[in-house]
Amino acid sequence: MALTGCASVMNDTTHPMRVETKNPGGELMSGAECKLTNDYGTVSGKSGDTVQVRRSSKDLDITCVHPANPEATARAISRVNGGMFGNIILGGGIGAIVDHNRGTAYTYPTWVQLVFGKTLVFDRTAEKEGQPTPATEPPAAATPAGSTTSAAVK
Repeated sequence: MALTGCASVMNDTTHPMRVETKNPGGELMSGAECKLTNDYGTVSGKSGDTVQVRRSSKDLDITCVHPANPEATARAISRVNGGMFGNIILGGGIGAIVDHNRGTAYTYPTWVQLVFGKTLVFDRTAEKEGQPTPATEPPAAATPAGSTTSAAVK
């Protein structure tokens, strides 16, 4: 037990994530096919369901498709959970390494709502118990170097 990490003892390698989808008007729509992918693989489920996702230090990419709507995509940010801090406080350097490598030191948001036709980002730091995690839209890509603008050339 001394060689296992604190988060490994406290947390399983998976945790539940509720995945819901909304149409652009904000109405919940269940039954979309969703795939959740990180460096450990892909888990599939239907929107409206709770799926078990593999914990990882890497972010989780989510894609939901429904025949009557454009694709909904999102990224769930992986954040360190309390088990890792327990390792640091208790001096468990080896435990911290084990938990990092197994992914048990990390957690994703537990409830997300994707919107068809949008790409969203969900960060567990904004999560409030009993509510879906608020989404943000990623910043627009910067104009590539050497590209032209709408200004007229003289």
